[in-house]
Amino acid sequence: MQRIEAPYGAWEPASVTEVAALFSPLCELWWVAGGYAVEPAVGRAFRAHADIDVLLLREDQLAARRALAGWEWWAADPPGTLRPWAAGEILPPGVHDIWCGPGPYAPWRVQLMLDEAEDGHWVSRRDPRVRRALGTLGATTPEGVPFLAPEVQLHHKAKARRPKDEEDFTAALPVLTVGQRRWLAETIEQTYGPHPWAERLRG
Repeated sequence: MQRIEAPYGAWEPASVTEVAALFSPLCELWWVAGGYAVEPAVGRAFRAHADIDVLLLREDQLAARRALAGWEWWAADPPGTLRPWAAGEILPPGVHDIWCGPGPYAPWRVQLMLDEAEDGHWVSRRDPRVRRALGTLGATTPEGVPFLAPEVQLHHKAKARRPKDEEDFTAALPVLTVGQRRWLAETIEQTYGPHPWAERLRG
């Protein structure tokens, strides 16, 4: 297990298997997100990860606390200051990220991401015009682990284009279907304007 130092304490990211064990009791929808969401589509691990992200719908945020009872929870208030998330508190729309670990002195293990839903559709935090029916937002590995569709995750990553985002896009590009490429190119241009990824998707 890799230990990574961060400004608010060390990370020892949970594995995908551990995340599945933690969140599988939930009746609510959840998906492995971030860089790990790209790996099932690619069919292999291709880079290291500093953390592991789990996407939940905002309306289901308290269900996660029930599933991980006794864990330590900190919310990232914009522009990125961590503060304790009080039991029973409903986090407002501006708060999207939550760090959690099994105790007050334990390393962080999982980062939760909260996204909006409306009328049975996921709504992108990057652009509320970008929506997907919840049933098409992701897929499931043969082991039964739900993960975010790679084109959805790459739409989110297209804003920053950090080295790891470029690596994820390059790895995913050859395995995206024609429909996935079309959706991603169109939504990237709608959200961000002219973009090199859109050009490569159509190339």
